Amino acid sequence: MTRPFTPKVVTANLLREGDVVYLTASDEWVGDLSLAEVLTDEADAAIRLIDGSRQTDRVVGAYLADVQQGAGGPEPIHFREAFRATGPTNYAHGKRV
Repeated sequence: MTRPFTPKVVTANLLREGDVVYLTASDEWVGDLSLAEVLTDEADAAIRLIDGSRQTDRVVGAYLADVQQGAGGPEPIHFREAFRATGPTNYAHGKRV
């Protein structure tokens, strides 16, 4: 039996700054997960990952991350992605919210 496809977003790190970013439907990299393009089809997700991975002058380590639809847009399912979305927990740097 085939499992249903879990919605995903394309995520990576900016090449120079290292910041976590997400690919939008307009092929822009943004730091806000709520603006990311949510991919609900496996074939579309594979194509968008290829699109993001080709931008080697901007990002490194592009991959697909599982998300669920929340009230404010996509929300991470796994702890790792939740941590990446909010950044380090110290106040000296990061995206502490």
